Amino acid sequence: MSATPHGIRYSAHRPVVMGRNGMVCAGHPLAAQAGVSILQKGGNAVDAAIATAAVLNVVEPLMSGIGGDGFIMTYRAEDDSLRVCNGTGAAPYGATLERYRRGIPMKGILSVSVPGLLNAWLDTHAAYGTLPLADVLAPAIALAGDGFPVTHYLAAAIAGDALLCEFPTSRAIFTRGGSGEPMRAGDILLQTDLARTLSTIAAQGRDVFYRGDIGAAIVRFSEEQNGILTMADLNDCSARWQEPIATGYGDYTVYEAPPNSSGHILLQELNVISQYDIAGMGFGSAESIHLMVEAKKMAFADREAYVADPDYVDVPLAGMLSAEYARARAAGIDPQRAAENVAAGDPWQYQTAGRRPTPAGAGRRGPRSEQEDTTCFVVADRAGNAVCQLQSIQSGWGSSLVAGDTGILLNNRMTYWHLNPDHVDCLQPGKRVRHTMNPVLVLRRAPSSDNGNAAPARRLAYALGTPGADCQVQSNMQVITNLIDYGMTVQEAVEAPRWKHVGDGTESTIPHTADNRLLMERRFDPAQVRRLRGMGHPVHELDAWDGVTGREMALHIDAETGAIHGAADPRYDGYAIGY
Repeated sequence: MSATPHGIRYSAHRPVVMGRNGMVCAGHPLAAQAGVSILQKGGNAVDAAIATAAVLNVVEPLMSGIGGDGFIMTYRAEDDSLRVCNGTGAAPYGATLERYRRGIPMKGILSVSVPGLLNAWLDTHAAYGTLPLADVLAPAIALAGDGFPVTHYLAAAIAGDALLCEFPTSRAIFTRGGSGEPMRAGDILLQTDLARTLSTIAAQGRDVFYRGDIGAAIVRFSEEQNGILTMADLNDCSARWQEPIATGYGDYTVYEAPPNSSGHILLQELNVISQYDIAGMGFGSAESIHLMVEAKKMAFADREAYVADPDYVDVPLAGMLSAEYARARAAGIDPQRAAENVAAGDPWQYQTAGRRPTPAGAGRRGPRSEQEDTTCFVVADRAGNAVCQLQSIQSGWGSSLVAGDTGILLNNRMTYWHLNPDHVDCLQPGKRVRHTMNPVLVLRRAPSSDNGNAAPARRLAYALGTPGADCQVQSNMQVITNLIDYGMTVQEAVEAPRWKHVGDGTESTIPHTADNRLLMERRFDPAQVRRLRGMGHPVHELDAWDGVTGREMALHIDAETGAIHGAADPRYDGYAIGY
């Protein structure tokens, strides 16, 4: 028994939350509470997810909202189906390389990409929701209009963003009486403009945002600030349904979002480390961490070479996810020494037909007819349906601009683009940037049947995810190994010490460069940290509980009893609520 108050096999300072009828694990207790309230009213996992998403727009404004974008992965138990709704907006039609020849600003109106999240909310709700949209959005509207207490985390975030506290429309909302003095913990944050916007959407639907008055207000604000968003950008924005990509890991199948998500990286990492006995190496051992870091480097090198919006480039996805390619990549790892420079592999030779991409600059031209502050939450209902959702306005507070009197914080997603014409993810008007968001669902594969009878159906085992930009696929790999290889409870898995590798030239946010470092929370065994340094890893120790390593949400469904186990990362304001 662990010495910590809630540890079963490993340390845990919070209990595993359990319920029979539903579970919501989200980045703020009011958001989790809103999702559970929808389940209690008879809504399903999707209804609860959209309610949770909308409340997070209100109570975690620095993280996400309808001024940004996101991915929603749903599992429907009734027909054992998984789908991804991709709500990522494109670069505005005016976003040419010539316009950005002097570089992309980190903040302000020219950092704003087309917001696509609302399309994903409404498409997913229309496909799977059961309650009226007005009921689903009601908790968010009430919290925006009536206000809620600012947490210590949120107060620190407000104080840390100078532009937010200076720009008139943002200052009026997020500072004390509009004075420019940041709100303090315990102050009541009112967002009456946002309440009105959400109420209008609840009554009139998506067209009021993408074709009507709200969209016109956003465009008018952009024009006033010398931005480039137009009604044509909003008119042409749409979400799309995608089939998830997957790989096997032990007795499980791990599902991810396909490009333009970076979900393939997690699957590639798992494919490589599955060539080794990670479980036998033990949690936190230098050997296991070394192999996972080296797998991460390889997958990130492949992303940098091959992955962008698949409407514009050919992506060798089948090759990158093939078992043969994983074996070839794993063979290139030195078990005793960290690689300083890792080159991309050649996944094209592992494609079924071995098809090569078109030459640089001759690809398709359009669709076929530092710390990111994203938020992640996971939801399950009594029927076995589940949702893993990520949504973001890119870095903390996005552009830091509230669009006029809409109450909507606009994203700064343009900061993910490359400006080198030869780069696979180079900026192009109408193209969707490569994203770090990656929702994860894990299903336990059905056992084989030896008696001629049909094997039982596969079962949903885990839903998990985290904010954290390029850390996401690294944290998710660690949590999956914690759960599957080390047998941790979901709370132990999200609380366990984590690391993050930073690789020069593979970072998503401009300028895409960084010092090569292995960031490790201070709770790892010092002897193992010394061994990693001896292997050549440039270790930099963090505080014991550092959010730069991600802030995971996870749930588990007990296959025998149907009980739902929930966990929320204590690294910030997250909470799990079940009933």
